[in-house]
Amino acid sequence: MRERDVPQDAGLNQGLQGITYAVAENGRYVVVPSLGWEPKNIANAQAWEVISEDINTQARLVRDGHRSPLAYYLAKHLMTVGLAASYVRLPRWRVKRHLKPSVFNRLKPEIMQRYADLFGLSLAEFKQIPAPETASPDEE
Repeated sequence: MRERDVPQDAGLNQGLQGITYAVAENGRYVVVPSLGWEPKNIANAQAWEVISEDINTQARLVRDGHRSPLAYYLAKHLMTVGLAASYVRLPRWRVKRHLKPSVFNRLKPEIMQRYADLFGLSLAEFKQIPAPETASPDEE
C-alpha cells in the first residue's frame, strides 16, 4: 500500500491511532500513523463487546458464589489460567483450583499476595470485585 493510501477511517477507535507500514514515494517502507480502517475498527469493537460480556459474566459468577475473584481478574486482564500460572509460579492445575471459592478462601496469604501483585492490587482489593455498574436514567 502506498503512503497516501493508508486508511484514515475514524469513528469506532475513539481517536486512537495505530501504525501501518506503507511504501513511500522513494520505494522504501515507512511507518504511517492511521486512524484505522472501517472493517478493522468494526472487528475490534465486536471483539471488545465479547470481552466485556465475559468480564460481566465472571463478575456475576463471583457475586453468586460460583467463582472466586481470581476468575474476574483473569477475565479483566485478558489472561488465561496458564499465563497466570507462569506469572505466579504455580502449576496450572493449582491456579484452576483457585477459581473455586472454597479453595480460594483457604489460600495462604503468600499465594494470595502473588495474585494481588500480578494484578497490581492490594490484598483487600483483590479479594473483592467492583460493584456492578448500573445504567443511568438517561441511558434507558
